[in-house]
Amino acid sequence: MNQAKGFGDKVAFIWSVADLLRGDFKAHEYGQVILPFVVLRRLECALESTKPAVLAKAAELTGKFDNVEPLLLHEARERFYNTSPLDLTSILQDPPHVAANLRTYLAGFSPGAQEVLDRYGFEEKVVRLDKAGLLYQVIGKFAEIDLSVTAVSNDTMGYIFEELLRRFSEMSNETAGEHFTPREVIRLMVNVLLAPDSKVLSGQKPIRTIYDPACGTGGMLTVAQEHLISMNPNAELVAYGQELNPETWAICRSDLMIKGQDPALIALGNSLIVGGDERPGDGHPGEHFDYLLANPPFGVDWNKYADDVREEYSKLGFDGRYGPGLPRVSDGSMLFLLHMISKFKPVADDPKTPDIIEGGSRMGIVLSGSPLFAGSAGGGESEIRRFILENDLLEGIIALPDTMFYNTGINTYVWILTNRKTSDRCGKVVLLDAREMFTKMPRSLGAKRKTISETQIDEVTQLYVDALLLDSDDYRVKVLEREDFGFQRITVEQPLRRHWAIDGAAIDAIRHDKAWTSWGIPPKGIDDPATYLHDIESVQLRFLEILKSMKDTVEETETGLRRRLIAAINDADLSIAEKVLKLVVSSAAQTDPGAPIITDRKGHPLPDPEQRDQENVPLRADFLNLDEDERKAALIADADDYLQTEILPWSPGAWVDYSRTKLGFEIPFTRHFYLYTPPRDVAEIDIELDNIEVQIRSLMDGLVR
Repeated sequence: MNQAKGFGDKVAFIWSVADLLRGDFKAHEYGQVILPFVVLRRLECALESTKPAVLAKAAELTGKFDNVEPLLLHEARERFYNTSPLDLTSILQDPPHVAANLRTYLAGFSPGAQEVLDRYGFEEKVVRLDKAGLLYQVIGKFAEIDLSVTAVSNDTMGYIFEELLRRFSEMSNETAGEHFTPREVIRLMVNVLLAPDSKVLSGQKPIRTIYDPACGTGGMLTVAQEHLISMNPNAELVAYGQELNPETWAICRSDLMIKGQDPALIALGNSLIVGGDERPGDGHPGEHFDYLLANPPFGVDWNKYADDVREEYSKLGFDGRYGPGLPRVSDGSMLFLLHMISKFKPVADDPKTPDIIEGGSRMGIVLSGSPLFAGSAGGGESEIRRFILENDLLEGIIALPDTMFYNTGINTYVWILTNRKTSDRCGKVVLLDAREMFTKMPRSLGAKRKTISETQIDEVTQLYVDALLLDSDDYRVKVLEREDFGFQRITVEQPLRRHWAIDGAAIDAIRHDKAWTSWGIPPKGIDDPATYLHDIESVQLRFLEILKSMKDTVEETETGLRRRLIAAINDADLSIAEKVLKLVVSSAAQTDPGAPIITDRKGHPLPDPEQRDQENVPLRADFLNLDEDERKAALIADADDYLQTEILPWSPGAWVDYSRTKLGFEIPFTRHFYLYTPPRDVAEIDIELDNIEVQIRSLMDGLVR
């Protein structure tokens, strides 16, 4: 990580406050105290130069206007202000009233800044610090540190927040990856996202919007803005976001305030639900954006809000966000995928500039390997992939090195989606394997052991942009058709061939089945349960003797065995429950390849459930361009061809049950980049073993001596 000068000193100084808290606060509570003070000091330093003008204007406007906020914001030259004459330094001059003066100081902040601090539960922390006699010391610590923009740039401040969050998360055993994404990963995503738009973004003052539905501290939004400005200093990227965690939301909002941007565009709540007054949901309903970026939490279940998501799915279908399907509750990352697609802008092609597509959106999202292949054909995950590929939204996927993130060492993938592909990319998907393009870090940060250098970021970006022009021998890049990821899951049936025989295994299965064991439970209302049980046990023993006497008897049909059983039961003058008869017949059924085929009343062969099999048949080229009737015909024709060439030569009599056919889509990324390594020559291995044997003998001889 490229961290600005002074980063380590600032973090160490702020972290030293934890020494004051030890004993009065638990370790997992340190962040809840320190982070709001970091934000408070950052806001104070940002307002320092304009504070006198704001105080003068506030005094001038007292009692004259109801809404003085716009005028005070103008004087502060920020998105916030403070009308209190106090600051942290002056508060320290009156030790007996430090708590009261701090509250007065906080009350002087503009409403937006107060809301940020309130989300930290700051008042509660002030009360606890005051009772513990620590408030004066903590304020004194933060009054010493210079967090002005001239001393600490916005980028460095972001690193400070991230490092503090990482440390606090480790202490509280939270998932650090839910808070922030490594800066180099964001830079790579932003590079790839904006690269095709260099022409349209080179205007006099292009204005674009960007949205992150799980923005955390706002790192992705910040890097995207910086990158666009580096491309065109006159460009403006308006940042929209949403965050579920109040503390990280507060950090993101305060960062935007300091940068002079509108903090109200960062919503608090769960972006995946509609929400309401008590539970804030999607903070930007009905809005659409030019660019979208996200790193949603990996493998986090959505059971807590499953009712809301399922209600939207069932009521709105494709008119809502989740029409294509729902993933398993164990991982909600694909819900973010669908949510972000719903925020795409419509495309409006301009015939005057065919090389530039107006409107539309581009999106980058970091996902684990699971969304590539999880779920069976026809299941939620597969149907989501189907929707994305059928609508030609997937532009490419980049595999990142492992151990890139602070909280996990798993492999991660950047998905790039867009609804405005250029003509040469229509119907195609780029897979780029960047798993070996990394630099080892001198020391690890949590689980993070690798980084991507600026040179490597540029190389990956160029590989992605030039993917269609690269030599096919470049092992790192594959350009595939959409149909390469699809298949039809066919069900192959074998004719039912069975005989019925009561052998030892069948008898043992009968005795342990619920239908047999529950036979001896006295029904309600029995006057003499003991006598009932004795009678049932007697019947069971006699029935078992009948079954044993029929061992090695083979019947060709189920009806034949049933008749023989009923005849034996009648001869023994027994009364056997129907469920027990059914149990015996089903337990006696055995697959017999030499037996005649069993048919239904119309003479059609019945399928053998035990030999039922599923096969994946690849989709033909241009399948996704066919209409519905053409698709049905193509699926049947391809399944028939597969049956004739791959199944019937080895399983005569098999057939395909077309009613069970399902379309499936998966992206087996690793399989496409598998490189075959031939086994070593046997003679070479023999020589190596001989050499090892000589070494072992030499060592043993030394031990004997």
